[in-house]
Amino acid sequence: MSVPPKRRTSSHGRRRASHHALKPAKLSACAGCGAAVLPHRLCPNCSEYQKAAKAKKEVA
Repeated sequence: MSVPPKRRTSSHGRRRASHHALKPAKLSACAGCGAAVLPHRLCPNCSEYQKAAKAKKEVA
């Protein structure tokens, strides 16, 4: 008959879960208006992407 496996301690699980924490977003300033923008995305305020207006924001 085989021996049952050893129980994993709570600290073992917590050490493994320590790598699951969220990392802060890397924001940069928009070249047009200076607002905080995620990289490689349009600015939500002025719709500029790397100093060139790619999309026009429509006001409804």
